[in-house]
Amino acid sequence: MTLTDGFDLIDPASYAAGGTPHASFSALRRHSPVHRCEPRDYPPFWAITRHADLCEISKRPDLFLSQPGITHPRSSQIIDRSEGIGAMRTIIEMDPPEHRSFRKVASPWFTPRAMDRVDAAVQQSARELVDGLAGRTGEGECDFARDVATAHPLRILASILGVPREEEPRILRLTNQLFANEDAELQRPGETREQAIRELGLELYQLFAGIIEDRRRSPRDDLATVLANGKVDGEPMGPLETFGYYLITFTAGHDTTKNALAGGMHALIQHPDELAKLRRDPGLVKAAVEEVVRWTTPVNYMRRRAACDTEVGGRKIRKDDWLILFYASANRDEDVFEDPFRFRIDRDPNPHVGFGYGEHFCLGSHLARRSQRALFAELGRRLEHVELAGEPEWIQSSFVVGLKRLPIRYRIARGA
Repeated sequence: MTLTDGFDLIDPASYAAGGTPHASFSALRRHSPVHRCEPRDYPPFWAITRHADLCEISKRPDLFLSQPGITHPRSSQIIDRSEGIGAMRTIIEMDPPEHRSFRKVASPWFTPRAMDRVDAAVQQSARELVDGLAGRTGEGECDFARDVATAHPLRILASILGVPREEEPRILRLTNQLFANEDAELQRPGETREQAIRELGLELYQLFAGIIEDRRRSPRDDLATVLANGKVDGEPMGPLETFGYYLITFTAGHDTTKNALAGGMHALIQHPDELAKLRRDPGLVKAAVEEVVRWTTPVNYMRRRAACDTEVGGRKIRKDDWLILFYASANRDEDVFEDPFRFRIDRDPNPHVGFGYGEHFCLGSHLARRSQRALFAELGRRLEHVELAGEPEWIQSSFVVGLKRLPIRYRIARGA
C-alpha cells in the first residue's frame, strides 16, 4: 500500500481542512511507525507515530536534540535565529544541561502546592464566564472557542504574568499571530511573512520589556516577578532568555489550554452520554480533563534532531536527521489505549502524552489542569443542554492544533 509522503502530517492547510490526520497516523502506526517522509515544500523528516518510540526518544534528550527549534517550517520559511523573535531563547528549545538550569527558575512556582495561590482566580474566572453565558434567561448561543475557551486561560495567565486587563486583547492577537501564522484570518499582516514575523517579535519585546522593568523595580508575589529577577547558576538570566521565558509561558500556556477547552466541549457535544456522566458525578472532572487532553492533544508535535547516527524502531537514523514526534498519534495508539477512538471521561489508566514526556514535560501542566477542571466542573454542574449551532472551524496550524470557531446553542442553570 502507498503511505503518506508526510505532507498531510505537517502542512497547516491540511489541518484547517480536516483537523488532525488520524487516518494517516493509524496507517503509519500499523505499517511504518518510524516513517521516512519527504513532503514537497518541507525538509525531509522521520514521522514518529507510536507511543513507545515517542517515549523512548523523549527520555534521551542528549541523543535527540531540541536545538535549533521544535517546529518544522517550510523550506522557504526557515526562521532567522539571529534577530527578532527567532533570537528569543525558550526553555522548550534548550538541551541539557542548560535546559535543566533554566527550568529551575520557574519550576518551584508551578508545583501543585504552589498552584494553590491561583485557585481563587481560576474558580472566579470559570464562574464569571458561565454566569455570562447564563445571562438573564439561562439560554442562548455563542462561539464557545472565542467567548469562553479563549477568555478563561487568558484571564489567568494575564494575572500571574502581570499583563494589565486592558492589554488582554492585544496579547490574544499576538498569540494568535504566533501560533497561526499561516491562517489568513489570524496571521499578522505584512508585505512579506518575514517582515510580519520581525514586527511580531518587536511588539512582543515591547510588551514584555515594560513588565520586566516594573517587576525589577517593584517586585510582587507573582510569576512575572520570578521571571524578571530569575537567576541561572547564580547569575541573572540574559535578556533573550528572560524574554523567551515570558514568551513561552504566556503563548504556549494560553493557546494549548484554549484549544483543549474548545475541543473538550466539542467532544462532550458529540458524546452526550459522557456529558451526562459528568453531570451525575462531578468527581469525574479530574479524569475528564485527562481524557480531554488525550483526545484533543493541542500540541500536535515536537521536532528533534539526531545528535549522531542511531536507530529507532529498527530504522537507521543519521546524524542531523529530523524526527517529528506526533503526540496526537501516540495518544490514539491501540497498543496503549483500549478503544482509543472512543472519548471516555472515566478512562483509567490514561497514560497520555498530551503534556509531553521526559525532559520537556510541560512545566505548566498543573496550572493547565486546574484551569480546565474549574471550567468543566462549573459547566458540568450547570449545563442542562448544549448542541452545535453551526459548523466548527479548525485553525490553520499543524503545531498547536484546535478549533477556531465552535458555535453552540445552550441552556444553563442560573448561578446560585
